[in-house]
Parts: sequence; structure tokens; C-alpha cells
Amino acid sequence: MAAMAEEPIAFHRAVPFLRDAARKCPGNDAAIPLTRFDRGELHRLLTVYGRMVAAGEWRDYALDFLEEVAVFSIFRRTSEMPLFRVEKCPKLRGRQGQYSVIAAGGLVLKRGHDLAQVLKVFDKKRLQALAD
Repeated sequence: MAAMAEEPIAFHRAVPFLRDAARKCPGNDAAIPLTRFDRGELHRLLTVYGRMVAAGEWRDYALDFLEEVAVFSIFRRTSEMPLFRVEKCPKLRGRQGQYSVIAAGGLVLKRGHDLAQVLKVFDKKRLQALAD
């Protein structure tokens, strides 16, 4: 029993966690590129978000930057699943467009090459039509 108490316990981290740790190293910025929204895209997203917060429709948002996709999630309340997700997937740039708006159930509401056009799905008249 005494031999077991002296034996160290080895903990091994999962591979994705090691990848995240590699991202944080200053010299390893190019090792695993992340997809991000640029300043103009964030400005458009936050303009629509601010308008809907002022209308009392939305209350919280989250940003996720992954290897293949950047996600702007929109919540009615903090503890819920997102009502909508605005995704940027550069791999789809040459096909149906890198921007898409996805509803809570997974339905793609709009997809396209221009973020401003894709975000028009959040106009009041269109959202009322979707709710009916």
C-alpha cells in the first residue's frame, strides 16, 4: 500500500486543449489560424444587435472564433440557447457565400456573400413574417 502512495499520478491533456495552449504562445500565432470577424463586420453585427436590444428583443450575445468558422450568437436571455447565429465560414466563399444566419432549430434563414445583405433578415417586417 505504501508503494502506491508514493507513485505519482500522471494526468494527460486532450489534444484540442493542447492546440488551444499552442495558440496562446506569442511565437505560435500562425500555427493554427482562427477565423475572425474584421472591424467592419463587427460594426455591422453590433449595429443590428444594438437596434434589437433597444427594441427589447435581444439581451445577450457571444462570439466564438474557431478554426473554420466565426460565430456571433444572439440570445434572448443569457441562460438559453441562442435564438440566432451569424456564421462566417470562409471555405464557402466561392460557393453559396461565407455568411449565414441560422435560427435556433438549425434552419438557415439567409446565406450570401455580403454580410449587410444577409443581416437584412433581421428587419422588423421580415422577422414578423418569420414569427407568423
